[in-house]
Amino acid sequence: MTAAARTITVYYGPVINPKSLECFQALPRCLLAVCPDGNISWIEEDISSSELEAILHHHGLDDASKYVLTELKPGEFIMPGFIDGHIHACQFPNLGLGGEDQLMDWLYNTVFPTEARFKDVGYAAVVYPDVVNRTINCGTTTSCYYGSLHLEATKILAYVVSAKGQRAFVGKCNMNRKSADYYVEPSVEESMDTMKALISYIEGLPRTASGEALVRPIITPRFAISCTNELLEELGDFATTVPDIPIQTHIAENPKEVEEVRELFPCSSSYAGVYDDFKLLRKNTILGHGVHLTDDELELIADRGAGLVHCPASNFFLSSGMAKVGKMLDYGIKVGLGTDVAGANHPSILYTIQMASTTSKMVAIQSTEKREKGKFANKILDSAALLYLATLGGADVCCLKHRIGSFERGKAFDALLVSIRDDTGNPAVWGNNPDRRLTEGPDAQITEELLKVWLQRFFYSGDDRNIRRVFVQGALIGGQEFQCQLV
Repeated sequence: MTAAARTITVYYGPVINPKSLECFQALPRCLLAVCPDGNISWIEEDISSSELEAILHHHGLDDASKYVLTELKPGEFIMPGFIDGHIHACQFPNLGLGGEDQLMDWLYNTVFPTEARFKDVGYAAVVYPDVVNRTINCGTTTSCYYGSLHLEATKILAYVVSAKGQRAFVGKCNMNRKSADYYVEPSVEESMDTMKALISYIEGLPRTASGEALVRPIITPRFAISCTNELLEELGDFATTVPDIPIQTHIAENPKEVEEVRELFPCSSSYAGVYDDFKLLRKNTILGHGVHLTDDELELIADRGAGLVHCPASNFFLSSGMAKVGKMLDYGIKVGLGTDVAGANHPSILYTIQMASTTSKMVAIQSTEKREKGKFANKILDSAALLYLATLGGADVCCLKHRIGSFERGKAFDALLVSIRDDTGNPAVWGNNPDRRLTEGPDAQITEELLKVWLQRFFYSGDDRNIRRVFVQGALIGGQEFQCQLV
């Protein structure tokens, strides 16, 4: 290890730190230290520039060779990285296509032909590096990836994620019925064998210096419709032998889908009941969508400790409906955000935040229920709630809240360096401009309220141009400045 690799990195400047659905810290003068292993060593929340040297000395950093100090520019801040709880890596080639269809027709007309191409490992080797680069540069530090049903292609996806340093769960779809005849697994045995082979492969990928796995396997029945009772039974039995391996699938996305589940599983009480009957509903189950869940299903999901991933952009693009996120939260369910590429037409959680805001407003407008029935039901998701869902909420859904999603001593430094400066080139953001002497100019004092304004500008008018650096486990792996280094 070189001397540079052994030094502590200290960031000084504005920091956004989520705490709950209702509050977050906006720290204009924060000092945050990251150990060489990528974990946060310490945080000092309010340090003036005149106190900087004394505080560094207090933490044993009295020798400049022991640390690297990065001071943020006016208009920049640091926040936790985004967590995408539901994304189909094998659907990037059909981004933006098929929006005239609803879910079931869209799968047959657009998705299955696209995913079938990943039988060609050469195709996967070309596509997946670009997929992972795009998600990273959109600010996604953790992804829950669905691969296709192909073992070798999904191995490539897992390898690429590992090589690029992103944190992720990677799963191969289990699907042995109700698909195109050219894109379906021939037997339960092959479905199970290839899934187990992928799990073994992923568990053999390189780990961090401390032994932590950044890339982890995840059991991935596509959805109840695509799996026979025998396959679901085998998956459930296997899942009980590996309780630490999470499970991801879809639930109640579209009315036609829900009706088909009822027809295929007449003995189950509900869609959620199907997964519960087959021992696939537990604390580390990650359910995508949940647009059309009943109250009984919400109660069941809450009782099992499973999490839901809100995918608003996809729900709009495929005319699936609007998930009642506030109601989910009132039931005590863990909720995060997902892009659901390519159900959605954009791979950015930032865009998902904007769509989640719109969804909550439309649900509030259309609600006929009394708003006082719950704390969050039928109410608009504000910046604090959206920040939480995109970071700490997603970490909770992934059972990684102890490691990521916020800044605390001992947690991983998975973070974004965001800029709302005009020199990012985003015309929608009215940001910091050295030539414009306004309240956000270079002479302005950065206050807590001003930092909250910056976060709103980023959330509702920002895009990937405003994401300057992306860090996972302390390592710089993406962002606009990282891309410039590669050119």
